[in-house]
Amino acid sequence: MFRRYLKVTKPGIIMGNLISVAGGFLLASRGDIDGWLMLATLVGLSLVVASGCVINNVIDRDIDIRMARTRTRVTVTGEMSATTALLHGTVLGLLGFALLMVFTNWIAVFFAVFGYVIYVGVYSLYMKRRSVYGTFIGSLSGAVPPVVGYCAVSAQFDVGALILLVMFSLWQMPHSYAIAIFRYKDYQAARIPVLPVAQGIDKAKHHIVLYIAVYALVVMLLTIGGYTGMAFLAVACTTSFWWLLMALRGYRRNIDISGWARQVFAFSIVNITALSIAMAVDYQNIAPHLFAFN
Repeated sequence: MFRRYLKVTKPGIIMGNLISVAGGFLLASRGDIDGWLMLATLVGLSLVVASGCVINNVIDRDIDIRMARTRTRVTVTGEMSATTALLHGTVLGLLGFALLMVFTNWIAVFFAVFGYVIYVGVYSLYMKRRSVYGTFIGSLSGAVPPVVGYCAVSAQFDVGALILLVMFSLWQMPHSYAIAIFRYKDYQAARIPVLPVAQGIDKAKHHIVLYIAVYALVVMLLTIGGYTGMAFLAVACTTSFWWLLMALRGYRRNIDISGWARQVFAFSIVNITALSIAMAVDYQNIAPHLFAFN
């Protein structure tokens, strides 16, 4: 019984977000770690993300039944009713937001709400089904976790938080397009207008290369801005440019496109995990920036 309540929250997505939340939190902490605040932030945002995933599963039942990857979800098979899932998701969300409101600050809560509304409302209910730009809109919600972690400590939205928001948004794009390429038939069957389906795999390959190239430049801003040290820069350059070279392999003749896309996707996870860990341990003590909302 417990398994279905856990499964519907998409634990893999929660774990991925935990790493980025911790990265943002530790970057802003700069060695002065408030253990209780960190625990409340991690648990609170995990519950919020879990809630969004549950509600998304309820919304996407008509789509999920058409896709081989998702047709066994408990909300599709009937193992969990839509009503039960909605109640489950609502309770998780209320608990998560309550923790963030009690232990963090209004800026962290604002971004948690922003990400939730974008993912559940704008993306899941409308953009995913109707526009090729759905991936871009979804990337904004995917970039929220490290920003929440950062702002929970700093209590302000400054240049560092902005860099994290842009950085993680850019990362989401090639990551998502790669999935759409090796899951092309699923997205086509569900009539989801992701870029590879709506405008072709060749265009999606161009976009993957472009987004990774820009992302590789943006991650350097954390070091240029004085937020991280040279060790982070070394990790960022090594992993990001290797990811770019991997993406460029997609232009080879007779390449297995599905296999290539899986490699690009898999390395995207390696890249963002490495950068989240690196910025957590190679932080710098910097003076406050002029650009900050608190």
